[in-house]
Amino acid sequence: MDNNLRLLLFAKELRNNPTPFEIILWKYLKSSQLGGYKFRRQSVIGPFICDFLCPSKGLIVEVDGDTHDPMRDAKRDAALAEMGYVTMRFTNYEVGQCLEAVLDLILEKLETTPDRWPRSLLPHPNPSPEGEGL
Repeated sequence: MDNNLRLLLFAKELRNNPTPFEIILWKYLKSSQLGGYKFRRQSVIGPFICDFLCPSKGLIVEVDGDTHDPMRDAKRDAALAEMGYVTMRFTNYEVGQCLEAVLDLILEKLETTPDRWPRSLLPHPNPSPEGEGL
């Protein structure tokens, strides 16, 4: 099995078995609830699986447990930055005890980060039915 397929399967497994703190944060990120921004869970980017990704902004949100290695995370974040992504990291404690502050910081970053592609390339939020008006 090639590495890309292995990563995709592992990401699926992670989506099916989230940590308690990922569940808490996802409750507020799913369905474009935070400022109308769309997020995905356990997205594969290059050789990495990211906890949460807002594709339109290139914003990655990571929830770090006790097993995270700050040196390894810094290298990973730098590699993702070279690909055009911005990473925000929060600890399990911050998500569990300071959720409102975490959400405020994420929303602030979303609102101050430029779009990855021009708005003109995005689909219209209310397209005309059956080509009406063309």
